[in-house]
Amino acid sequence: MRMPVFWLNEHNPNFPPAQAAEADGLLAVSKDLSIERLIVAYQHGIFPWYSHRGLFYWYSPDPRLVLFPQELKVHKSMRSIFNQRKFEYTLDTAFEQVMRACATVQRSGQQGSWITEPFVRAYTQLHEQGLAHSVEVWRDGTLVGGLYGLSFGRVFFGESMFAQVPNASKAGFITLVRALGETGFRLIDCQQETAHLSSLGARPIPRAAFIELLEQNCAEPTLIGQWCFCEGRIEVCRPNNT
Repeated sequence: MRMPVFWLNEHNPNFPPAQAAEADGLLAVSKDLSIERLIVAYQHGIFPWYSHRGLFYWYSPDPRLVLFPQELKVHKSMRSIFNQRKFEYTLDTAFEQVMRACATVQRSGQQGSWITEPFVRAYTQLHEQGLAHSVEVWRDGTLVGGLYGLSFGRVFFGESMFAQVPNASKAGFITLVRALGETGFRLIDCQQETAHLSSLGARPIPRAAFIELLEQNCAEPTLIGQWCFCEGRIEVCRPNNT
């Protein structure tokens, strides 16, 4: 049975229940990509995937790919990269640069990128509010990989990653997951299944289970501000980025 696709009121940031999404995860369409709507969306298991002709398409797939920090898999080849200290890692030092680099990644089955200028503007605003974060991977002072996403409570919502040299994004992701685990985060949302993320320990769970985890997460405090690594953990270095 085909479910309806909801048209969202641009003056109301709320969504219909995620469970009302179509089989492919499409739930709703909007004319706006407001900060308020993005915050509500992620807190309820919904995210914007792409835009077309000024419209934004919101998804909540079932199942949902997630990674529990304690289930992270670090294979032997990656352990050697860390042992040799091939990269350096930072948090929140080049958010927009990371996001724009993610937009250039060629992905199988996709033409162009969903990370258009409206996405860059909106997520950069979330970063300035201390809710969106980036991991930067450096080699000899050059940015060679990274990823970005949002944080609410004790859940990190991953959005996209890029690598300009082999294993850079994977090393950045592993570094982030380890630090999130040490900081008390319970879940990393990976959205949709990929072989790359599955090899690192991510697994699909039913959307209903994911929504239940988000409901439990509502009571958790959010680390708002600019993040930094500190002795294997994540700390807020500045209350916000403004």
